[in-house]
Amino acid sequence: MDALDRLLEGPRARGAFMIRACFDPPWAVRVEDRAPLTVMLVVRGDAWVVPDAGERVRLRAGDLAVARGPEPYTCADDPATVPQAVILPGGACSYPDGRPLNGSMDLGVRAWGDRPDGPAVLLIGSYLVRGEIGGRLLDALPPLLSLTSDAWDNPLTPLLMTEVARDEPGQEVVLDRLLDLLVIAALRAWLAGPSGEAPAWYRALGDPVVGPALRLLQDDPAHPWTVASLAAKSGVSRAALARRFTDLVGEPPMAYLTGWRLALAADRLRDSEDTLGAIARQVGYGSAFALSTAFKRVYGVSPQEYRTPA
Repeated sequence: MDALDRLLEGPRARGAFMIRACFDPPWAVRVEDRAPLTVMLVVRGDAWVVPDAGERVRLRAGDLAVARGPEPYTCADDPATVPQAVILPGGACSYPDGRPLNGSMDLGVRAWGDRPDGPAVLLIGSYLVRGEIGGRLLDALPPLLSLTSDAWDNPLTPLLMTEVARDEPGQEVVLDRLLDLLVIAALRAWLAGPSGEAPAWYRALGDPVVGPALRLLQDDPAHPWTVASLAAKSGVSRAALARRFTDLVGEPPMAYLTGWRLALAADRLRDSEDTLGAIARQVGYGSAFALSTAFKRVYGVSPQEYRTPA
């Protein structure tokens, strides 16, 4: 399972959703839901995404934006339009003065806004909780990135428009997977483009020596890896792998493995009810005590405190 898979695995387990937003101009929505990742795909009309800090982005039909939370932003037909609604954590909606909307903008199954056939239509998908593994990639993204329709190949829009309006058994699973595909396609395109600033370890996945070693560590963290065993699998000497890995990734192989194991453990503490001993075995530690000691050294709290924060 690679970095983009891991980016979505934890948040999906903790909740994701997709809606179709339909508006008549002038329209503006203030987003303060603190979601770690939100994707906005314009199906019809134009939209502006205006963060509190940073450059605003104009989107036309077929364009897409990805907002990395938790900082708030406004989505509108024009940057000067005053927000008529505020999206809060947990999916709550209110007027700007704090009064609850009480469903007054609900338009049916996964639809929200003024009217279903409004001139502006957006598909909006959000992942509600950030994971430690996903955070390694999220931290490399700008607060707001955008892709124009000519910068990426997106065959998903018609399918998403059809599926988001359905109310059938298993529909949430279908939408979750389509949302995953949309986000992965968008991030691939952005990371490969001229404005993408992929993290060092992501770029290193394409290296013929370091890439296979990284995948071994990510795919099987519980294995008792050593630099020597990784080097043998990669077909190079131990010294050559250690040097090239450190140069490209920014840290030695075993340091990367430690960080990966502990991030996996952190996500599993939040996402599962497995015992600490079981998690320790899953991520490559010999005992719950060994994992607890390493975890507290890096995260500053014990695994139990991390699992049940005050």
